[in-house]
Amino acid sequence: MADTAFSKVEVVGLVVRLTLVSAVTFLSIKWIMNQVDPTNKTKKKARRRAEEQLKRLSASSNAPLAIEKLNDYEMMIAAHLVHPQDIKISWQDIAGLESLIQELRETVILPIQRKELFADSQLTTAPKGVLLHGPPGCGKTLIAKATAKEAGTRFINLDVSILTDKWYGESPKLAAAVFTLAVKIQPCIVFIDEIDSFLRARATADHEATAMMKAQFMSLWDGLLTDHNCTVIIMGATNRPQDLDRAILRRMPATFHIAMPNVAQRRQIIRLILENEPISEDVDIEALARSTEGFSGSDLRELCRNASVYRVRDYLRNHIEHPRGNEDDDVYHDALRPITMEDLKFSFSKMRENKIQCGSLPVQTRIDLD
Repeated sequence: MADTAFSKVEVVGLVVRLTLVSAVTFLSIKWIMNQVDPTNKTKKKARRRAEEQLKRLSASSNAPLAIEKLNDYEMMIAAHLVHPQDIKISWQDIAGLESLIQELRETVILPIQRKELFADSQLTTAPKGVLLHGPPGCGKTLIAKATAKEAGTRFINLDVSILTDKWYGESPKLAAAVFTLAVKIQPCIVFIDEIDSFLRARATADHEATAMMKAQFMSLWDGLLTDHNCTVIIMGATNRPQDLDRAILRRMPATFHIAMPNVAQRRQIIRLILENEPISEDVDIEALARSTEGFSGSDLRELCRNASVYRVRDYLRNHIEHPRGNEDDDVYHDALRPITMEDLKFSFSKMRENKIQCGSLPVQTRIDLD
């Protein structure tokens, strides 16, 4: 009996020792891997940012968010949350797209803000997928942010690079976290810029991990489509809609094309850009609008910005290189002349030449500035 009891004690002791050795080994390996992992600092920084954003959202919300209930993967995604107060873009900052804005208000924003109006219908609920497509620089990202601000939803500006983790099996978990987090903080818009780089048409040459992540993403997206009470919208922007997978296009029934601005739209955009800027009386917005065919909204803003820089150069040349003596700041400020038509002409000719060299503008573009 004594031998039997002694052998049992030995077995128990051996099991305990093996357990301790295994635990120490596991923790040691985990610590070493964390130290070796080049993204460890980035992950810690992302977690701190996520906690800050979630606390801010909880403080400004009637329904506090349970931060402690979020897992590590959801915290990684939460680092890309944008607080509504940090979205400075509104419909007033977008010119020339009134019909598109009205359509977004009717199909996306109103069903979110007034869900009770559509409680008896499943056809007039907010779409679970919205695609904005068109040439670069035409305001797709601005429209997405303005939509989130107008609708009063949480906004996740998702950087798809974080979904590609080097460890096998981590990417599908991160993709799943996008949806689980969005559901927990709904109403929410998940915005994916250049969505074609992430959800392009599947091919047999795709890596196994990439194919698995895409399948996981689309499967979870289907879960949103079947839950009519869920207010989560996946909004994507691309200038290559033809590269998107057909299964993705099916999940984005609300599709909006943002084309290059026409003359009337360019006139509105230029007027909005120069609205609060000091300009001289010789500035001809109509002539600028006619001459800037092939210019996007982003190009027009850059044109005006460059023109504004020229007056700063003149100021430096006149007051720094040739100082007048001791003058206070107000005099320096008043000496900054307004933007002239000559500044805009020079900026236009420079940008036009660059665009022609890049092949984004035909050489035969009409010029009405002279």
